[in-house]
Amino acid sequence: MSSETDPALQPILLTLPSLTPSLALEVLPAGLTLHRLFVQADGKTHDILIGPEEPRGHLTQKYTNTIIGRYANRLPVGSFLVERNGLTSVVSPKPNEAPTVSLHGGQKGFDAYPWEPLTDPATAELFTPAELATIQTRLPTSLIFRRISEDGEEGYPGRLLIEALVGLVQPEGAPNVTADGKKEWNLGSVLIVYRAKLLDEKKVTPINLTQHWGFNLDASLQEGEDTLTIKDHTISIKADHVIELNSEGLSTGTLLPVAGTHHAHAEKASGRIGERFPERGYDEFYVFSQRAAPPPPTILPASELKPELDLVGAALSRDGPAAEEVASLAGAKSGLRVGFATNQPGVQFYTNNLSVPEKSARKKIHSGSGAVGDGYAPGTAAFLEFHAPLAAWIHPQTRGPTGDDTLLASGEVYNNFVRMDVWYRGGAAAAPSAA
Repeated sequence: MSSETDPALQPILLTLPSLTPSLALEVLPAGLTLHRLFVQADGKTHDILIGPEEPRGHLTQKYTNTIIGRYANRLPVGSFLVERNGLTSVVSPKPNEAPTVSLHGGQKGFDAYPWEPLTDPATAELFTPAELATIQTRLPTSLIFRRISEDGEEGYPGRLLIEALVGLVQPEGAPNVTADGKKEWNLGSVLIVYRAKLLDEKKVTPINLTQHWGFNLDASLQEGEDTLTIKDHTISIKADHVIELNSEGLSTGTLLPVAGTHHAHAEKASGRIGERFPERGYDEFYVFSQRAAPPPPTILPASELKPELDLVGAALSRDGPAAEEVASLAGAKSGLRVGFATNQPGVQFYTNNLSVPEKSARKKIHSGSGAVGDGYAPGTAAFLEFHAPLAAWIHPQTRGPTGDDTLLASGEVYNNFVRMDVWYRGGAAAAPSAA
């Protein structure tokens, strides 16, 4: 089947219900890829995700806005005995990035498979009736995708059912007033919820899912190199520590303090990502600080997934334990800002350092030709990948306040969410339409 006719590469369009929707999202079943995220602000259309012009470009531009699994980030290659709830299994991550490093799930991770969109949400097995009701009322523009990862896939034990909810949320609430007295309007939100459950009995598997999405909030302005770089963006990450990495990008098991380093973005005089920018760019995992209230759990007994349980509603709450904004990214010129809430214990911040423009393509809306050879250079995107610390079951001292060991046993359910709120800072004309 050619890429032009492959249903996995046909974009599924989600839009907020409006004549001029403030948010519209194109999702590809291939790799559960977010191909485009359109934002309408002050009469201008932005696509805030980097990536190829054509859907088929994702087949070669790896890890661009795709899901990552069964385990995000880098793991040491080898065989490891894992134990949880009295059950044991052996996991053997496969090498791909280097002979001793397994990256993003191995040689054929979750990004390399087609995901089945469920035409009837009621057929989902890992979302409760209360959650399906919330999805219908508050996320009417959404889809649940599903796949089964077979026992032994890429060295991971257990047959694993995964369901992923992707949806758009209507703008909510009054405008924010920023520290400098300006107003900031909410244009809506993107919600992603990952659920997983082992279908085998007496198994344990590591699991650590994320969306490997890369942002540039100014590129659609098409004003030359100044709007292609993200070094003029500002970033906020509520973290006191990063994980120390060895020369291969693997965790050493040690937490390093952020204070006084280039990772202390709040300490930068200008607030710009480019201030004290490291020679090789950013590619580190930040462990979030203790939050005011514990976020909803990542692992819970399957017996607690009762009909009335509504963790989707909790993820949408603006005043509950899931409401705290743990990271934020703001463009230098567009007036756009994205803020993130999640139940995950940290975030990998990556500035597209390994990108090779000669081997990739750039979207036309970002002043690209759409052809391979005219891609994004290093420093043109901010990837913010929310997940648990890499190799957390091997390195308990890096788990942070939540203590998440990234192990899932039979009889448990994995629950991972990220909510991205999109904001526009400007005049009253930018307020989203209620039509």
